[in-house]
Amino acid sequence: MFKKLLIAATAASLLTLTACGGDDSASSSGDSGASAPAASKLIVIITPSPDNVFFKAEQDAASAQAKKLGYETLVLSHDDDPTKQSQEIDTAISRKAAAIILDNAGADASVTAIQRAKDAGIPTFLVDREINKTGVAVAQIVSNNAQGAGLGGQEFAKLMGNKGEYAELTGKPTDTNAGVRSQGYHGVLDQFPDLKMVAQQSANWDQAEALQKTQTILQAHPNIKGIIAGNDTMALGAWAAVQAAKKDIVVVGFDGSPDVVASILKNGIKATVLQPASKISEMAVDQADAYIKAGGKTDQPEKQSVDCVLVNPDNAKSVTDFAVS
Repeated sequence: MFKKLLIAATAASLLTLTACGGDDSASSSGDSGASAPAASKLIVIITPSPDNVFFKAEQDAASAQAKKLGYETLVLSHDDDPTKQSQEIDTAISRKAAAIILDNAGADASVTAIQRAKDAGIPTFLVDREINKTGVAVAQIVSNNAQGAGLGGQEFAKLMGNKGEYAELTGKPTDTNAGVRSQGYHGVLDQFPDLKMVAQQSANWDQAEALQKTQTILQAHPNIKGIIAGNDTMALGAWAAVQAAKKDIVVVGFDGSPDVVASILKNGIKATVLQPASKISEMAVDQADAYIKAGGKTDQPEKQSVDCVLVNPDNAKSVTDFAVS
Protein backbone atom coordinates (compact mmCIF):
# COMPACT_ATOMS: atom_id res chain seq x y z
CA MET A 1 0.00 0.00 0.00
CA PHE A 2 2.84 2.43 0.86
CA LYS A 3 4.52 1.75 -2.53
CA LYS A 4 1.26 2.40 -4.38
CA LEU A 5 0.77 5.72 -2.59
CA LEU A 6 4.39 6.74 -3.34
CA ILE A 7 3.99 5.95 -7.06
CA ALA A 8 0.73 7.91 -7.26
CA ALA A 9 2.27 10.95 -5.52
CA THR A 10 5.29 10.90 -7.84
CA ALA A 11 3.08 10.74 -10.94
CA ALA A 12 0.99 13.68 -9.73
CA SER A 13 4.13 15.77 -9.15
CA LEU A 14 5.41 15.05 -12.66
CA LEU A 15 2.07 16.08 -14.17
CA THR A 16 2.18 19.36 -12.25
CA LEU A 17 5.72 20.13 -13.41
CA THR A 18 4.81 19.36 -17.02
CA ALA A 19 1.81 21.69 -16.90
CA CYS A 20 3.91 24.53 -15.43
CA GLY A 21 6.48 24.27 -18.22
CA GLY A 22 4.08 23.79 -21.09
CA ASP A 23 3.91 27.40 -22.42
CA ASP A 24 6.60 27.58 -25.15
CA SER A 25 5.55 30.78 -26.90
CA ALA A 26 7.98 33.55 -27.91
CA SER A 27 7.79 37.00 -26.37
CA SER A 28 7.06 40.02 -28.56
CA SER A 29 9.07 42.14 -26.14
CA GLY A 30 12.39 40.82 -27.38
CA ASP A 31 13.08 38.49 -24.42
CA SER A 32 15.44 36.00 -26.05
CA GLY A 33 15.68 33.97 -22.84
CA ALA A 34 12.32 32.25 -23.29
CA SER A 35 12.12 28.77 -24.78
CA ALA A 36 11.69 28.72 -28.54
CA PRO A 37 8.44 27.49 -30.11
CA ALA A 38 8.38 25.15 -33.07
CA ALA A 39 10.25 26.56 -36.08
CA SER A 40 7.06 27.10 -38.05
CA LYS A 41 5.61 29.29 -35.31
CA LEU A 42 8.24 32.01 -34.79
CA ILE A 43 8.85 35.07 -36.95
CA VAL A 44 11.67 37.38 -35.83
CA ILE A 45 11.23 41.08 -36.67
CA ILE A 46 14.36 43.27 -36.59
CA THR A 47 14.37 47.01 -37.32
CA PRO A 48 16.23 50.17 -36.35
CA SER A 49 15.18 51.86 -33.12
CA PRO A 50 11.41 52.16 -32.57
CA ASP A 51 12.12 55.61 -31.11
CA ASN A 52 11.65 56.62 -34.75
CA VAL A 53 7.91 56.33 -35.40
CA PHE A 54 8.54 54.97 -38.90
CA PHE A 55 10.34 51.92 -37.56
CA LYS A 56 7.78 51.53 -34.76
CA ALA A 57 5.08 51.41 -37.45
CA GLU A 58 7.06 48.68 -39.25
CA GLN A 59 7.35 46.63 -36.06
CA ASP A 60 3.69 47.01 -35.12
CA ALA A 61 2.38 46.17 -38.59
CA ALA A 62 4.65 43.15 -39.07
CA SER A 63 3.94 41.77 -35.61
CA ALA A 64 0.18 42.22 -35.92
CA GLN A 65 0.08 40.55 -39.34
CA ALA A 66 2.24 37.63 -38.16
CA LYS A 67 0.01 37.04 -35.14
CA LYS A 68 -3.06 37.26 -37.39
CA LEU A 69 -1.57 34.42 -39.45
CA GLY A 70 -0.93 32.30 -36.38
CA TYR A 71 2.74 32.98 -35.63
CA GLU A 72 4.55 33.99 -32.47
CA THR A 73 6.82 37.02 -32.83
CA LEU A 74 10.12 38.19 -31.43
CA VAL A 75 10.64 41.93 -32.03
CA LEU A 76 14.18 43.30 -31.79
CA SER A 77 16.02 46.54 -32.65
CA HIS A 78 19.58 46.76 -33.99
CA ASP A 79 19.84 50.57 -33.54
CA ASP A 80 21.67 50.77 -36.91
CA ASP A 81 24.56 48.80 -35.42
CA PRO A 82 25.64 45.94 -37.77
CA THR A 83 27.30 44.06 -34.90
CA LYS A 84 24.12 44.11 -32.82
CA GLN A 85 22.12 43.13 -35.90
CA SER A 86 24.45 40.16 -36.43
CA GLN A 87 23.88 39.02 -32.86
CA GLU A 88 20.12 39.31 -33.27
CA ILE A 89 20.19 37.26 -36.46
CA ASP A 90 22.19 34.65 -34.54
CA THR A 91 19.38 34.69 -31.96
CA ALA A 92 16.87 33.98 -34.74
CA ILE A 93 19.06 31.11 -35.95
CA SER A 94 19.48 29.61 -32.48
CA ARG A 95 15.72 29.76 -31.94
CA LYS A 96 15.07 28.08 -35.28
CA ALA A 97 12.85 30.89 -36.55
CA ALA A 98 10.57 30.25 -39.49
CA ALA A 99 11.55 33.59 -41.06
CA ILE A 100 13.17 36.96 -40.40
CA ILE A 101 11.61 40.31 -41.32
CA LEU A 102 14.48 42.80 -41.45
CA ASP A 103 14.97 46.54 -41.96
CA ASN A 104 18.72 46.23 -42.21
CA ALA A 105 21.65 48.10 -40.66
CA GLY A 106 23.73 48.60 -43.80
CA ALA A 107 23.61 47.69 -47.48
CA ASP A 108 27.01 45.98 -47.36
CA ALA A 109 27.43 45.22 -43.65
CA SER A 110 24.23 43.15 -43.49
CA VAL A 111 25.01 40.67 -46.26
CA THR A 112 27.12 38.21 -44.24
CA ALA A 113 24.58 37.84 -41.42
CA ILE A 114 21.68 37.38 -43.85
CA GLN A 115 23.71 34.75 -45.71
CA ARG A 116 24.33 33.01 -42.38
CA ALA A 117 20.58 32.84 -41.77
CA LYS A 118 20.03 31.49 -45.28
CA ASP A 119 22.68 28.79 -44.73
CA ALA A 120 20.80 27.82 -41.54
CA GLY A 121 17.60 27.42 -43.56
CA ILE A 122 15.97 30.62 -42.34
CA PRO A 123 14.65 32.96 -45.06
CA THR A 124 14.98 36.73 -44.69
CA PHE A 125 12.50 39.24 -46.07
CA LEU A 126 13.88 42.78 -46.22
CA VAL A 127 11.72 45.87 -45.83
CA ASP A 128 12.48 49.57 -46.40
CA ARG A 129 16.21 49.18 -47.14
CA GLU A 130 17.92 47.09 -49.80
CA ILE A 131 21.27 45.32 -49.58
CA ASN A 132 23.98 45.37 -52.23
CA LYS A 133 23.60 41.72 -53.17
CA THR A 134 20.86 39.58 -54.66
CA GLY A 135 20.15 35.92 -54.03
CA VAL A 136 20.75 36.19 -50.28
CA ALA A 137 17.38 37.48 -49.05
CA VAL A 138 14.19 35.96 -50.44
CA ALA A 139 12.64 39.41 -50.93
CA GLN A 140 13.68 43.06 -50.79
CA ILE A 141 10.47 45.09 -50.52
CA VAL A 142 11.07 48.83 -50.46
CA SER A 143 9.37 52.10 -51.16
CA ASN A 144 10.02 53.41 -54.66
CA ASN A 145 12.49 55.96 -53.34
CA ALA A 146 13.41 57.29 -56.78
CA GLN A 147 9.75 57.91 -57.64
CA GLY A 148 9.09 59.42 -54.21
CA ALA A 149 12.12 61.70 -54.38
CA GLY A 150 10.95 62.88 -57.77
CA LEU A 151 7.63 63.90 -56.20
CA GLY A 152 9.43 65.65 -53.35
CA GLY A 153 11.81 67.44 -55.69
CA GLN A 154 8.96 68.69 -57.86
CA GLU A 155 7.05 70.03 -54.86
CA PHE A 156 10.17 71.66 -53.41
CA ALA A 157 10.96 73.40 -56.72
CA LYS A 158 7.37 74.63 -56.94
CA LEU A 159 7.45 75.97 -53.37
CA MET A 160 10.76 77.70 -54.12
CA GLY A 161 9.33 79.32 -57.24
CA ASN A 162 12.05 77.46 -59.22
CA LYS A 163 14.77 79.80 -57.95
CA GLY A 164 16.91 80.71 -54.94
CA GLU A 165 19.56 79.20 -52.69
CA TYR A 166 18.85 75.96 -50.86
CA ALA A 167 20.55 73.30 -48.74
CA GLU A 168 20.16 69.53 -48.66
CA LEU A 169 20.41 67.23 -45.63
CA THR A 170 21.24 63.66 -46.60
CA GLY A 171 20.95 60.39 -44.67
CA LYS A 172 23.54 57.81 -43.65
CA PRO A 173 26.13 57.34 -46.40
CA THR A 174 25.99 53.55 -45.83
CA ASP A 175 22.23 53.45 -46.50
CA THR A 176 21.26 52.89 -50.13
CA ASN A 177 18.09 54.96 -49.64
CA ALA A 178 20.14 58.07 -48.80
CA GLY A 179 21.83 58.05 -52.19
CA VAL A 180 18.70 57.12 -54.13
CA ARG A 181 16.67 59.93 -52.58
CA SER A 182 19.39 62.53 -53.13
CA GLN A 183 19.73 61.48 -56.76
CA GLY A 184 15.96 61.62 -57.17
CA TYR A 185 15.82 65.13 -55.76
CA HIS A 186 18.59 66.33 -58.05
CA GLY A 187 17.03 64.65 -61.07
CA VAL A 188 14.40 67.37 -60.72
CA LEU A 189 16.16 70.30 -59.02
CA ASP A 190 19.18 70.35 -61.33
CA GLN A 191 16.88 71.13 -64.23
CA PHE A 192 16.30 74.64 -62.85
CA PRO A 193 19.36 76.87 -63.43
CA ASP A 194 18.13 79.46 -60.93
CA LEU A 195 17.96 76.92 -58.10
CA LYS A 196 21.38 76.89 -56.45
CA MET A 197 22.42 74.34 -53.81
CA VAL A 198 24.87 76.14 -51.50
CA ALA A 199 25.26 73.37 -48.89
CA GLN A 200 24.86 69.59 -48.75
CA GLN A 201 25.60 67.73 -45.53
CA SER A 202 24.78 64.36 -44.02
CA ALA A 203 22.81 64.46 -40.78
CA ASN A 204 22.70 60.64 -40.61
CA TRP A 205 18.88 60.50 -40.39
CA ASP A 206 19.17 62.16 -36.93
CA GLN A 207 17.04 65.07 -35.66
CA ALA A 208 19.56 66.55 -33.22
CA GLU A 209 22.33 66.37 -35.79
CA ALA A 210 20.06 67.97 -38.40
CA LEU A 211 19.32 70.83 -35.99
CA GLN A 212 23.02 71.47 -35.42
CA LYS A 213 23.96 71.15 -39.09
CA THR A 214 21.14 73.49 -40.13
CA GLN A 215 22.21 76.11 -37.59
CA THR A 216 25.71 76.05 -39.07
CA ILE A 217 24.37 76.24 -42.63
CA LEU A 218 22.12 79.20 -41.82
CA GLN A 219 25.04 81.11 -40.33
CA ALA A 220 27.21 80.47 -43.38
CA HIS A 221 24.43 81.09 -45.92
CA PRO A 222 21.94 83.64 -44.55
CA ASN A 223 20.10 83.96 -47.89
CA ILE A 224 18.89 80.36 -48.03
CA LYS A 225 15.25 80.03 -49.08
CA GLY A 226 14.77 76.29 -48.68
CA ILE A 227 16.00 73.05 -47.10
CA ILE A 228 15.20 69.62 -48.52
CA ALA A 229 15.83 66.64 -46.24
CA GLY A 230 16.28 62.95 -46.92
CA ASN A 231 13.85 61.98 -44.16
CA ASP A 232 11.29 63.53 -41.85
CA THR A 233 13.43 63.22 -38.73
CA MET A 234 16.05 65.49 -40.28
CA ALA A 235 13.31 67.78 -41.60
CA LEU A 236 12.05 68.24 -38.04
CA GLY A 237 15.55 69.15 -36.88
CA ALA A 238 15.93 71.60 -39.75
CA TRP A 239 12.54 73.15 -39.01
CA ALA A 240 13.47 73.65 -35.34
CA ALA A 241 16.61 75.54 -36.43
CA VAL A 242 14.59 77.62 -38.89
CA GLN A 243 12.09 78.56 -36.20
CA ALA A 244 14.86 79.47 -33.75
CA ALA A 245 16.42 81.71 -36.40
CA LYS A 246 13.00 83.26 -37.13
CA LYS A 247 13.43 82.82 -40.85
CA ASP A 248 10.90 82.16 -43.61
CA ILE A 249 12.39 79.04 -45.18
CA VAL A 250 10.72 76.19 -47.09
CA VAL A 251 11.38 72.77 -45.50
CA VAL A 252 10.44 69.49 -47.21
CA GLY A 253 10.96 65.98 -45.83
CA PHE A 254 10.48 62.33 -46.74
CA ASP A 255 8.62 59.54 -44.85
CA GLY A 256 5.13 60.80 -44.04
CA SER A 257 5.65 60.72 -40.27
CA PRO A 258 2.81 61.84 -37.97
CA ASP A 259 4.88 64.72 -36.54
CA VAL A 260 5.61 66.15 -39.97
CA VAL A 261 2.01 65.67 -41.13
CA ALA A 262 0.92 67.63 -38.04
CA SER A 263 3.47 70.34 -38.88
CA ILE A 264 2.13 70.58 -42.43
CA LEU A 265 -1.38 71.11 -41.07
CA LYS A 266 -0.02 73.98 -38.93
CA ASN A 267 1.70 75.64 -41.90
CA GLY A 268 5.15 74.64 -40.66
CA ILE A 269 7.01 72.09 -42.78
CA LYS A 270 5.55 72.40 -46.26
CA ALA A 271 5.51 68.84 -47.60
CA THR A 272 6.74 65.27 -47.20
CA VAL A 273 6.73 62.08 -49.24
CA LEU A 274 4.86 59.24 -47.57
CA GLN A 275 6.37 55.76 -47.53
CA PRO A 276 3.71 53.06 -46.95
CA ALA A 277 5.64 51.50 -44.05
CA SER A 278 2.77 49.43 -42.67
CA LYS A 279 1.76 48.09 -46.07
CA ILE A 280 5.32 47.02 -46.91
CA SER A 281 5.76 45.24 -43.57
CA GLU A 282 2.46 43.39 -44.01
CA MET A 283 3.52 42.38 -47.53
CA ALA A 284 6.77 40.93 -46.15
CA VAL A 285 4.95 38.84 -43.55
CA ASP A 286 2.39 37.60 -46.09
CA GLN A 287 5.18 36.56 -48.45
CA ALA A 288 7.09 34.87 -45.62
CA ASP A 289 3.95 32.91 -44.71
CA ALA A 290 3.41 31.87 -48.34
CA TYR A 291 7.08 30.86 -48.64
CA ILE A 292 6.93 28.74 -45.49
CA LYS A 293 3.70 27.01 -46.54
CA ALA A 294 5.06 26.35 -50.04
CA GLY A 295 8.09 24.57 -48.64
CA GLY A 296 10.61 27.26 -49.53
CA LYS A 297 9.22 28.44 -52.84
CA THR A 298 8.06 31.90 -53.91
CA ASP A 299 6.28 33.26 -56.95
CA GLN A 300 7.37 36.85 -56.23
CA PRO A 301 10.47 38.63 -57.60
CA GLU A 302 13.19 39.39 -55.07
CA LYS A 303 13.27 43.15 -55.78
CA GLN A 304 9.87 44.80 -55.24
CA SER A 305 8.99 48.49 -54.96
CA VAL A 306 5.87 50.26 -53.72
CA ASP A 307 5.07 53.80 -54.90
CA CYS A 308 5.17 56.74 -52.49
CA VAL A 309 2.61 59.55 -52.11
CA LEU A 310 3.22 63.30 -51.86
CA VAL A 311 1.72 64.82 -48.70
CA ASN A 312 1.02 68.57 -48.57
CA PRO A 313 -1.78 70.76 -47.15
CA ASP A 314 -4.16 69.41 -49.79
CA ASN A 315 -4.26 65.85 -48.41
CA ALA A 316 -2.51 65.93 -45.02
CA LYS A 317 -5.80 65.51 -43.13
CA SER A 318 -6.29 62.11 -44.74
CA VAL A 319 -2.92 60.71 -43.57
CA THR A 320 -2.75 58.41 -40.54
CA ASP A 321 0.05 56.06 -39.48
CA PHE A 322 1.94 56.22 -42.77
CA ALA A 323 -1.16 55.59 -44.87
CA VAL A 324 -3.47 57.81 -46.91
CA SER A 325 -7.14 57.01 -46.38
